Amino acid sequence: MSEPSPKKRGLPERVKMRHDTHCVEELAARHAEPVGRMMAISSLEPDPNQPRSTMGDLAEFAASIRDKGILEPLLVRSAGDSRRHRIISGERRYRAAIEAGLLEVPVIEMDVTEEEALEIALIENLQRKDLTPFEEAEGYRALGERHGYTHEEIAEAVSRGRSVVTETLSLLQMTARVRETVQALGISSKSLLLEVMRATEDEEEMIRLLEDVAERGLSRDDLRARARRTPRRGASGRKKPHVFKFRAPDKSYSLSLTFRRSTVDRADLIEALESILKGLKKER
Repeated sequence: MSEPSPKKRGLPERVKMRHDTHCVEELAARHAEPVGRMMAISSLEPDPNQPRSTMGDLAEFAASIRDKGILEPLLVRSAGDSRRHRIISGERRYRAAIEAGLLEVPVIEMDVTEEEALEIALIENLQRKDLTPFEEAEGYRALGERHGYTHEEIAEAVSRGRSVVTETLSLLQMTARVRETVQALGISSKSLLLEVMRATEDEEEMIRLLEDVAERGLSRDDLRARARRTPRRGASGRKKPHVFKFRAPDKSYSLSLTFRRSTVDRADLIEALESILKGLKKER
């Protein structure tokens, strides 16, 4: 059985994504085997399996390209034909360049498999600033399920904290109906959605709370203050203990952690989990 190929982490370490307009020429002069060059747009083709499904309005981007050029090279790989190359990362730049009337664009060629190309494209997509919380969570899940990443490896790949990755993935426990409500109400704050999940596990209550958030413009701190004033109670009328539940994206395990208190914030949860890990490591 052959060893799996090492994970790619996007661009080669010696190459930076941000640069001036002469980057490609400088890279070509700096290395015995050039890693970048100008390539005709007509020889490029999008990857039909790339993770970004919508490109958005390109008019402003195209205008910027006409004025300043493309400041970040596209990542491409051979499409099996020496005259054709498939885009790994940068399809939006490619389409905006076409709209701007460019005939060639700066590219960096990478010798990777189709699976590695999709992995790189997924990581690059996750580094965007305009992802919704659910798009981010789905991307993390894809890295875990399709490419075998652990939460720590995902965090390293996208420059996030491991707890951020774990919390974001927990949003996938929201039902489809709740997600549709979030989208319809235009709620985009991840921290606020996490607070809603902590407040209740009931779908109907969650939807009512989301509607209240949208109508009254409540913040995360508002929800926390509300939770302190009206702690959850069981059938007996006593305060209901806070229960943190997590299920692995691949459903290989689930975790349930019960606190004696009715209100627990993120710092308390992280402290409890780290304490458990510390104790397990000592038992080795």
